[in-house]
Amino acid sequence: MPFLISSLLFVSAFCFPLGLVMPLMRMEKLFFFEETPSLWDIVTGLYGAGDWVLAVIVAIFSFVFPAAKLFLLFTIAFGAAPRRRLKVLSALGKWSMMDVMLVALVIFAAKTSGVASALALPGLWFFAAATAFSALAAMAIGRSLRPG
Repeated sequence: MPFLISSLLFVSAFCFPLGLVMPLMRMEKLFFFEETPSLWDIVTGLYGAGDWVLAVIVAIFSFVFPAAKLFLLFTIAFGAAPRRRLKVLSALGKWSMMDVMLVALVIFAAKTSGVASALALPGLWFFAAATAFSALAAMAIGRSLRPG
């Protein structure tokens, strides 16, 4: 079980930063204009456009919560007093897939609106993989800490 947990955490920690900086999607508008934003580009673009409240919200759910969850997973797996941290981890875990779902909804909306076409790019897949592998690591850690 320790090898499985270590492997899941390593893959998640590898995929997470790639999911933040690699392009999430390619949106083509009117056959001429193309955008390939990453999560980092989206947050900085929102901030630069004056939508700093929305930028902070997206940054919290995209950067802070997943990074905190990964940090907690590492400290629970390899640190001391893991049982106390499981409640915090459980609360953070509930918000982990929020970004992936929102990006999927944006892609779906762009495809069905007829104004733009959208295609998922590696950033979305890396972010989704980081989320999925961290969730699997949390499950494995929870099982390993159960008595008996």
